[in-house]
Amino acid sequence: MPPTLQTVMRRMHLRPLAGTSGPGVLDAAVRWVAVSELADPTPYLEGGELLLTTGLRMDGDLTGDLAGNLTGYVARLVRRGVAGLGFGVGVSHEETPPALVEAAEAAGLPLLEVPRETPFIAIGKVVSELLAAEQYEEISRAFAAQGRLTRAALRPEGVHAVIDRLAKEVGGWAALLDEAGEVRHATPGARTEAVAAELSRRRGRPLDTPRRAETRDGRMPASLALSAPGEHIVVQPLGGGGRPRGFFAVGAGHAFTPVTQTVINAAGSLLTLSMEQGRAQRAAERSLRAAVLELLLAGEEERARAVLGRLGGRLPAAPVVVLAAGPDALDALEAVTFTALTGVPDIVVLVPEPEADEVALSAGAPVGASLPTGYGTLRDALDQARRALEAALDTRRGPVVRFGELAGQGLLALLDPAAAHAFSTAVLAPLTAYGSRADLMESLRAYLESNGHWDAAAQRLGVHRHTLRYRMRRVAELLGRDLDDPGVRAELWLALEAAGRPPLRSRATPASRPGNSR
Repeated sequence: MPPTLQTVMRRMHLRPLAGTSGPGVLDAAVRWVAVSELADPTPYLEGGELLLTTGLRMDGDLTGDLAGNLTGYVARLVRRGVAGLGFGVGVSHEETPPALVEAAEAAGLPLLEVPRETPFIAIGKVVSELLAAEQYEEISRAFAAQGRLTRAALRPEGVHAVIDRLAKEVGGWAALLDEAGEVRHATPGARTEAVAAELSRRRGRPLDTPRRAETRDGRMPASLALSAPGEHIVVQPLGGGGRPRGFFAVGAGHAFTPVTQTVINAAGSLLTLSMEQGRAQRAAERSLRAAVLELLLAGEEERARAVLGRLGGRLPAAPVVVLAAGPDALDALEAVTFTALTGVPDIVVLVPEPEADEVALSAGAPVGASLPTGYGTLRDALDQARRALEAALDTRRGPVVRFGELAGQGLLALLDPAAAHAFSTAVLAPLTAYGSRADLMESLRAYLESNGHWDAAAQRLGVHRHTLRYRMRRVAELLGRDLDDPGVRAELWLALEAAGRPPLRSRATPASRPGNSR
């Protein structure tokens, strides 16, 4: 919207004198600033201007009945539709003529007093800057909308995604129709019946006649604009020259602005392009990326770059982070970085390290992320990403799991939970089967966590060290293992961790019963 009279008045500190008390008067749009000392400047005005004058010729040319002449002057300005009149004081008039104030108030023309220290050109510059800013904002909105439409066109849904995005951009509905006027995709609330009926009427045939019927000259109808109370519809053909391959329609409850028209035209171009390309090309591109990934995993980085480069693509700059995700994340990730479908099944994404977190969070699905890597160690990074993805599929974790987080959580975080549990059950079976005695398991854990120090482990358990020695001999006998062997200790610790950490029971202080032993 152009700047309002009130905006200009506040920016330039102009004092209202008359005609500003009516509802919405100060909301009038100022489309330009004009300066004129003519008795009748209206032949040189278009309407919507803020007219500036010093009244230089009001005492000269407007002779006779000054009040009557000023009344006619104001009436002509009102008929021309000017936004307001600014009167500069301190040049030919020390103050605004009272007759002009009275005439403006009577006619409802906003009259503003311009101080002597405010040059007219300054007001013109301010209005020009505000108009330029408004035009820039409109262009920016159009470019931003075109960018969103372009990203939608890159999605696997293709034209359907563009139609959905277009409906949001115009604040209404959108629909895609084939060349016969049959609906292929539409957003909620689409007035497709009215569109199909109008297309059929333009072809000169009823709706139930055979498909592909055309007018006598073989041409489909051109772009249509339909209007009704509370409804505005635009229909445009799709396809290159000649007969259109389809149509798209857009509707809303308000008239479309020039910015919206630009967005609609951009959508038409994208829809035409998407229809020409088709899904076969997208499938071919995915196959190519999968082949490039296989070359990279085989250590043939140069060949992979060459294959991708022939089609105008390139690999992300190293170091990269490998992302692994399920097929449901393909739509979101494929449009932003190198993404390949594999047969695991999952998708593999290569993304520069600084962008990894943002890309992973945009997937809208569980994602596993590797440590940063070069292309020479890509296979190891892929294994890391897949292990992290397994953890991400656990609903107790966040949607994105990084392999570095797993490594920081200990060895168990890197192992398959089912395999670790099976290992634990098998190793500890002789102890769990030894009656209902849980003290052997507790004692073994305390012994291992105290690094084999008898006094520390006994104090932790609340028993005498001789009691602990007896228990450890019993554990060694049941397990058939040498507890002094570091490898055996590591296996037993892993088995206990996988089995879960049982709570230690409160016991009496060992000093109170020093002779208690078994």
